[in-house]
Amino acid sequence: MPPARRPGGRTARVRAQVHEAVLDLLKEEAWDNLSIPLVAERSGVHQATIYRRWGSLSALVDDIVTGRLTAGSPVPDTGTLRGDLEAYAVKVAEDVASPMGMLYVRAAMVGSKGPEGETYLLQRAVQLNAMLERAAARGERPPDLLELMEVVIAPLYYHLIFFNRPVGAEHARMLVDRLLRLAPSPPASGPAAPES
Repeated sequence: MPPARRPGGRTARVRAQVHEAVLDLLKEEAWDNLSIPLVAERSGVHQATIYRRWGSLSALVDDIVTGRLTAGSPVPDTGTLRGDLEAYAVKVAEDVASPMGMLYVRAAMVGSKGPEGETYLLQRAVQLNAMLERAAARGERPPDLLELMEVVIAPLYYHLIFFNRPVGAEHARMLVDRLLRLAPSPPASGPAAPES
């Protein structure tokens, strides 16, 4: 009988060591200098193990972004479209304003350069689409995903990347309000008004 595998054993330790090494290096090194050999040296994990596990630097960076942001920023389900959008926008604003905000943004940009790097972005798109579809199933009029990205999410990142000044929760809610004002009005219910 094979020995029972311990949950969170060597594989989890290797993943944590490598993730921590990448995040530490990205605080110290220019992005163009980041490499698997540097990660191996900093983490104490052999290069061959890193290549076998992730295959490329972009896949490794994407794994970090996927793990950290998806776990830390789940898509909300509050029961209303406005509640979902506001909760999500405020959490994005908080993530962007955190000490790791720019690191995650830049890590996502590095990770998304290769075909492996589309993982996080695709997963998040699927989750956000599910949130919008729930709203439609409740009879609400949700925006489409592109409108959500352009009107709410993109400005939150824009302030950080171009102004180095992340916005707060009130600004995030204002962006949601702007998005909802762009949505088509629901059809009027009840009897039609008599013509004059």
